[in-house]
Order: sequence, then C-alpha cells, then structure tokens
Amino acid sequence: MRRNSQSRAVTEAHNLFKQTATKPATDYEKADQAFHANRERLKAERLAREAERQSPSEKMS
Repeated sequence: MRRNSQSRAVTEAHNLFKQTATKPATDYEKADQAFHANRERLKAERLAREAERQSPSEKMS
C-alpha cells in the first residue's frame, strides 16, 4: 500500500512539472529572451569586426 501512495505522489509531482514546462512564456520573458539574443548577436559581430581590424603581427602573438 505504501508503494502505491509513493507512485501516486511521484505521478502528481510529474504532472505539476509538466504543467510549468508547457506554460507559455509571458511578454516579459519573451522580451528578455529577445534582448539577450540580440546582445549576443551584437557581441559576436563586434568581436568579428575587431578581429578583422587586428594587424597580422598582433594575430601571431
């Protein structure tokens, strides 16, 4: 009998976690994700530009 109650508790816990995982993102979360993605893109572009500007002697060091 104890085994059934544990499995029921585990099933309930899994159901709770599934609900939070499938919950749609809020407007704030979407905006935050877009901001961070844009920041990473701009950072990559900046690093690429700086690498292009680097002289050949600096690249070898």
